[in-house]
Amino acid sequence: MKSIELRLPKDFDKSFTVFKEVGKSFPCPWHYHPEYELVLVLKSNGRRMVGDNIGNFDEGDLVCMGPSLPHVWVNDPKFINGQVDYMAEAIVIHFKDNFLGENFLQIPEMDAFKNFLQLSNRGMVINGEARAEITALMEKMPGMNGLQRLSSLLLIFDILSRTTEYELLASPGFVKTINVKSSDRLNKITEYLIQNFDQEISLSKVASLANMAVTTFSNFFKENYRVTFVEYLNTLRIGYACRKLSEKDQNIVDVAYECGFNSLANFNRQFKKYKNMTPTEYRRIICA
Repeated sequence: MKSIELRLPKDFDKSFTVFKEVGKSFPCPWHYHPEYELVLVLKSNGRRMVGDNIGNFDEGDLVCMGPSLPHVWVNDPKFINGQVDYMAEAIVIHFKDNFLGENFLQIPEMDAFKNFLQLSNRGMVINGEARAEITALMEKMPGMNGLQRLSSLLLIFDILSRTTEYELLASPGFVKTINVKSSDRLNKITEYLIQNFDQEISLSKVASLANMAVTTFSNFFKENYRVTFVEYLNTLRIGYACRKLSEKDQNIVDVAYECGFNSLANFNRQFKKYKNMTPTEYRRIICA
């Protein structure tokens, strides 16, 4: 299922968009757009797909997504078939990074929020106190006037810039962006892996790029990435495989080798480990 680009409507007298989605189901197909998006589900449940992540949503689910990240919310059949006595509801916010001017994100006060926006390129589920605070603000925003809405959005930005209560959704291999804020050494390693994950990559080769002995590099990588080198490499490969499975009618064997796996058996094993389903099951869901 190939994602489609949507051009979202925006009122000429508003710098960003806030609206309540109400209906039997959420109508958008598998799509992407140039705006950042915050989605708060008020009523309904079902399955959401963000990049190569497939998860369930329920009332209170709050997700932030960066530009051009494919996504869709699919309501449970009971909503689509009219088997419940209430409508599906969500509040959605769309904004661009320059909606308050080209230099808005360059001011010092926005440094922490810029880091959050970089992470949101993979999609993020917001949890805990941050979700509760943002929910209270978003529920009131559709009925606010312009300056109140803008003030509330800036408060949301502040909460997001400070929270650690989130879960990243799409894998780095799907979005192909570098989200590590650290030294040039880390960026160099990440960029090399993203550019070469479909090739045979040895631990010693990457260690040499970092000017480290293999053991030292392994410890350094685990400390900074929170996973082993092999685990991170596999997340890149699986993420790219998900993109290939969703956008092209390509033989699964070819996908496996194109993503850097040396056998179909290993590809199937690793895919199920990271996605809790086989490549065939994933394709069936994403292409439904």
